[in-house]
Amino acid sequence: MPTTTKKKAFTTKSDFQQSSSPDRFQHHDYFGVDELLTDEHKMARDAVRDWVKAEVAPIIDDAAMRGVCPTHLFKGLAEIGAFGPSLPVEYGGGGMDEIAYGVIMQELERCDSGLRSMASVQGSLVMYPIYKYANEETKKKYLPKLGAGEFIGCFGLTEPDSGSDPSSMITNIKDAGDHYVLNGAKMWITNSPVADLAVVWAKDEDGKVRGMVVESQWEGFSAPEIKGKWSLRASVTGELVFDNVKVPKENVFPDIKSLRGPLSCLSKARYGIAWGAIGAALDCYDSALRYSQERTQFGKPIGQFQLTQKKLAEMITEITKAQLLAWRLGTLANKGEASPAQISMGKRNNVNMALEIAREARQIHGGMGITSEYPIMRHMANLESVVTYEGTHDIHLLITGMDVTGFNGFA
Repeated sequence: MPTTTKKKAFTTKSDFQQSSSPDRFQHHDYFGVDELLTDEHKMARDAVRDWVKAEVAPIIDDAAMRGVCPTHLFKGLAEIGAFGPSLPVEYGGGGMDEIAYGVIMQELERCDSGLRSMASVQGSLVMYPIYKYANEETKKKYLPKLGAGEFIGCFGLTEPDSGSDPSSMITNIKDAGDHYVLNGAKMWITNSPVADLAVVWAKDEDGKVRGMVVESQWEGFSAPEIKGKWSLRASVTGELVFDNVKVPKENVFPDIKSLRGPLSCLSKARYGIAWGAIGAALDCYDSALRYSQERTQFGKPIGQFQLTQKKLAEMITEITKAQLLAWRLGTLANKGEASPAQISMGKRNNVNMALEIAREARQIHGGMGITSEYPIMRHMANLESVVTYEGTHDIHLLITGMDVTGFNGFA
């Protein structure tokens, strides 16, 4: 296929200012949920936590303040097994179960939602559909390199005028004999400016939604970066623009010809978010608890005041409920029994919980809560994106409503 030269400039750790404040996070498990995890789950979580504390926590505030994605972390994410942890090893995955995938996403988002986004897009929205829907040749061509972090991927579904209603997409492919011609545009695409390939969803000439792997080097492919974000500032986001891009027929998924394809990928990603958001909530709670024990007013730690205790008690209660929900969702996912509606409930509940905890934690920190000395405002701003992407809060409410009533509230 025709190609164009595209140079990607990747960061290094030395590009970022190192924080002088150590990552003091201590795990909180009020109901002993860890007893429900296997040794493999806890080993995976601890390995990711150690890596985050050593490699990401010292630079994440500088990256977020400057709005620069630490792209050098892609290789490290691969090395700790964060790309497709529950996919088979022979296809570049980690060969673990869905709970292991969940706890890994939780540890990444405990540091930053953008970091978890980098990993979950690669694993759930790129590797998963290739594994699930591509032909064997395409799987072998792309999956091992994606799992190893040699290729970076992105997922193209949302369009400038098509967000919650993907059926109205206008991106399209037309049969040109030995290849297809792809035209259209996608919006709000994590990783796209640095991606080597994109899993793209477009309508064919019969109006059927088709998925395909499109390489970024192909002529007519561009991915301009979206600037000016107040959220997910340490994650790189862009567009995808296709101008008569020639796509080999073998790169188009052969059997899936409906929205069921991209929606199955979204369920996989939403599941990871249900776990990941707990990590952001835990980090906010951990910081607020420590601050309440160290900050004194009126001659005593503010943690001695009843209103502060009320906030902290409610925080750990909601975190505990979310931990149990995620664990049960994981056990269902391991049996292949987690329904899209159940995953929607997990995503909506846990992200909303994390947002509320971030706001209450900011209150406990007082004025210091708005500074980069503490992670609260960074988490809060990030979660404002997480509550919207992969299905908005209201869309997930409608999914649950339709599931329990049998009536379609979308129509």
